[in-house]
Amino acid sequence: MPVPYSRSSSKQALRSFSHLFQSLDLRSLILFFSSAIFLAGCNSSGNTVVVPPAPTNVTVLLSSTANDQLTQFEFTVLNITLTNKAGSTVTVFTNPQGVGPGRYIEFNRLNANSEPLVTLTVPQDVYTAATLTFANPGFVHVTVDPTGALTTHSDSDSIGTESATVKLASPITVSGTAMGLLLDLQVSPSETFTAGPNGDTFTITPIFNLTPVAISSHPTNDQNGQEIGMDGMVASVNASGNSFSIQTADHVALSMQTDSSTVYQGISAFSALTAGMFINMDAAIQSSGSLVATRIEVADTTAVDVLMGKLLDLGPSPSVANATIIDVFGAQQQGPDFVSVPAFFQRYQLAANTTFRTSGQFTNIASLPFPASFDPSNLLAGQNIYVSSPAISFLAIPTTIATSVTLMPQTINGMVTSVSGSGNFQIYTVALAPNDLLTTLDSATNVVVYVDSNTQSLNTSPIAAGSLLRFYGLLFNDNGTFRMDCAQVNDGVTE
Repeated sequence: MPVPYSRSSSKQALRSFSHLFQSLDLRSLILFFSSAIFLAGCNSSGNTVVVPPAPTNVTVLLSSTANDQLTQFEFTVLNITLTNKAGSTVTVFTNPQGVGPGRYIEFNRLNANSEPLVTLTVPQDVYTAATLTFANPGFVHVTVDPTGALTTHSDSDSIGTESATVKLASPITVSGTAMGLLLDLQVSPSETFTAGPNGDTFTITPIFNLTPVAISSHPTNDQNGQEIGMDGMVASVNASGNSFSIQTADHVALSMQTDSSTVYQGISAFSALTAGMFINMDAAIQSSGSLVATRIEVADTTAVDVLMGKLLDLGPSPSVANATIIDVFGAQQQGPDFVSVPAFFQRYQLAANTTFRTSGQFTNIASLPFPASFDPSNLLAGQNIYVSSPAISFLAIPTTIATSVTLMPQTINGMVTSVSGSGNFQIYTVALAPNDLLTTLDSATNVVVYVDSNTQSLNTSPIAAGSLLRFYGLLFNDNGTFRMDCAQVNDGVTE
């Protein structure tokens, strides 16, 4: 029968419990508490309760691998999902804006580079497949006829939502605190075209490779968490938190942190950053998955509209004496005028007070073994430029006035034909393919590439004559010789 509770019996129990501890040795105590912890992890049925690991902060990155056959390749990314080994799916991106005018991602400028699309938490698991849906794909290529006349081909479809092919070399394990997933568009296998007198015959079937990216504590390139050359408009500034948000030129919303190491170019400090400014920036992915700006550059604090793309042609203005006009492909564009009327290409007039500059991403220009300059006298069709303006005129007259023109990095693909050196630089002569845009526009056959200790070497084999490689850097016109200050080297792509 039950023993009635009493204060005296309780005291006796405590004395007995105390005596028990005094009689146990250290080994027995450890065993005692280990057993208690084990039992705490079991349910009433005796089964061990498995606590799932915390999800991983995953940054989805977009990139491309391309030769120089196309000038642009774009489409709107609508949705991305992952499928685990059990067949369950996780949505990692849904486009909040959907399909609309100009709401595309231009992939050619991401050749041998990358840009964050979204950061989110993903359950730790092994993922064996992925899907990506898209809409409104299109590409641009330029041809020249025997008379020297240029034809710009813009091929696209609008058949609605389509599915891309996403390839995984092996199952991807999502684990740890933070990691990246790189969606790399394989441009050449994703399209075909044949130019004809009555229009092109073409196909667009995007193919991606999906690979994991391990985040380094001190990232140096996009293969370990460093993102460079991102363009966007500041959407908001949190002064107390030293943070801000941007809308990229690809209509992607990103949150950014700054710290004491952030470098400012064109503005003095974080306090000068305001909503509406257009910036070019570098950022490092953190172990938490957040993005910290390592460099923030403002080319024009007064800009209302900006456009970046390849310079198509230039010449004298038909309406203004002694003025030069330039036509620029609209690969990326931002500003209120472009929101309502996205530009396939935009015409600008260079005024006497138009500012010419080079990207602040490069700090070694003064040490190059050739006079690296960028001004109206050495503009080169095919160069990648960033143009700001106070407004956009969609009329032939008056032509939009360019406030500033900045030389931006680009990627060339070609075969190394010779190797030499000068001071701290390795010098490579790179032969271009016949269908390269520089060849089409300028009859260029090669580019001289300069590589130093600042260059990220991501190629898998040593560089030698016969190497097919992609070089990413600033392209200068040195009295008719095309020279590149190279920031990164990647394996090349068959033409």
